Order: sequence, then C-alpha cells, then structure tokens
Amino acid sequence: MTDGIEIRPLESGDRADWDRLWRAYLAFYGAERPAHVFDTTFARYTDPARTDMLAWIARHAGRAVGLVHVIVHSHGWQEAPVTYLQDLYADPDTRGRGLGRALIETVYADADRAGRPNVYWMTQTGNATARRLYDRIAVATDFMKYSRS
Repeated sequence: MTDGIEIRPLESGDRADWDRLWRAYLAFYGAERPAHVFDTTFARYTDPARTDMLAWIARHAGRAVGLVHVIVHSHGWQEAPVTYLQDLYADPDTRGRGLGRALIETVYADADRAGRPNVYWMTQTGNATARRLYDRIAVATDFMKYSRS
C-alpha cells in the first residue's frame, strides 16, 4: 500500500476530502462536532502562519485515504517543544498495509527536523488494531489520562 502513497501537508483545496476523513475518524470514537468546529479546525491546520497545529493528508491512486493531526506545545520539563499526535486515521480498506505507520513516520520526521524529539499520543485501551502498530513503533507508558467532565 505504501507504494504510490503521497503524504503531504494539508492544503486549502483538501477541504472535502479532509471533512470526509475527519468525520470518519470522529465516528470511530463515537464523536461528532458541529460545522463551526470543522471550519475553525480546518482553518487552523491550513494556516501557514500557524506552527502549533499541523496536518498531513495521504493520497493513493488519486484518492484521499488518511490523515494525521499534531499539536506542538511547550513542555515544563524540557526546553524543546513536544509534538502531540492528536488524530490519526486511515480508511478501513487501507488498514494493515503500512499507511498508519507511514503517517506516524511523517510526524516523526517533522518533529526531528524541528528539533522536537518527543512525540506522544493516546488511544483507547480497546483499540487493539492500532495498538499492535503502536507497540512496534513507540513505547507505551503507564500514564492514564484524566479529563474534567
């Protein structure tokens, strides 16, 4: 699958493809967002002046098949900023063929170029398919996420 795949920064002309992919990603997690959040989020990811929110889209055979979003932020324990991989999505018919790994490696390469050696992300504990990949390319931590409800 990774043969013939193009992964590039998200552009303003990608809106319809991005909407479809992000909507599918949100649905996987049982989430929805209103249209104004789609508008704001897409504008942030495609604003060339923003360096704190970055996104890439993957295309194969002329079709958008995946996306990855990151948030760059300062960290209190080190001088270099860190990269939070917030969203990663591959179309179901592309899974298991290297696309997720290629998207994560794109994030790793961007972080390395920018001098941000720390890249982290979260997933649901029951997301066994994704965790098989993550266990091969990253180190699981014993931290749990808590959130104000």
